[in-house]
Amino acid sequence: MRGPRRRLPALPALLWLALAPLPGAPGPAARAELRVRVRLPGGQVTEESLQADSRSDCISLELRTADGALVTLTADFRQEVKIFRALILGELERGQSQFQALCFVTRLHRNEIIPSESMAKLRQKNPRTVRQAEEVRGLEHLSMDVAVNFSKGAQLSSHIHNVCAEAKEAIYTREEDVRFWLEKGVDGSMFEVLPQTSDLPDLQRCKLCADRWKPCICSYSLSIEWYPCMLKYCKSRDAGGKVSSYKCGIRSCQKGYTFDYYVPQKQLCLWDEET
Repeated sequence: MRGPRRRLPALPALLWLALAPLPGAPGPAARAELRVRVRLPGGQVTEESLQADSRSDCISLELRTADGALVTLTADFRQEVKIFRALILGELERGQSQFQALCFVTRLHRNEIIPSESMAKLRQKNPRTVRQAEEVRGLEHLSMDVAVNFSKGAQLSSHIHNVCAEAKEAIYTREEDVRFWLEKGVDGSMFEVLPQTSDLPDLQRCKLCADRWKPCICSYSLSIEWYPCMLKYCKSRDAGGKVSSYKCGIRSCQKGYTFDYYVPQKQLCLWDEET
């Protein structure tokens, strides 16, 4: 039997997202801190925090999932990089450490999430309201077939050094994203292609592998339950009848991701037994 679940340290005070500009709010903000209460699929309510910094052109969103994992999404708009970090509770009785850290780095596409400048200006009308996403975006299944060298990762995004510090040996990306970054002039020496089933015919998915010490393909899923994915625009008409549009709010989305990646031993992927 598995022992009782342990909780990771309390969420730090991060910057948070808002739903509507406050009347008389000051001009453009460089940074913003807000917290949003969101409902998870099982009905539990969790707190999501968001950090927006328009000077460095990035946002960072963090939430605790129903199973106790701490998930962080950092979007670096300047470098077109998106970083997912998961701190997963370990099972001490099965020889794991207190928690396991993973980082998944992908290309950030335009219009995936609202700009950092817009996010930093938003405010929340009612902080106690429990939010649910207006739009559910499709599940994205990604094969993370390349490892990223932590010591060189700052060339890709300066945020990797801080976000992935606890996952130095577990930072993954995709070959197709690597090709995009190489075209932008990123140093290719930070990337290492990982073994795949085509290279090792005996390589199985971890949930099918009986030996805890054999290499396998692990699968980890996470969901960003609520995030501002689009700006809303309203129209106004001046005294002369001219129509103009202005930003008047945001549209919220939910999106799930599943990451497949190589591990040197199944012991690093014990949660895959439960799926």
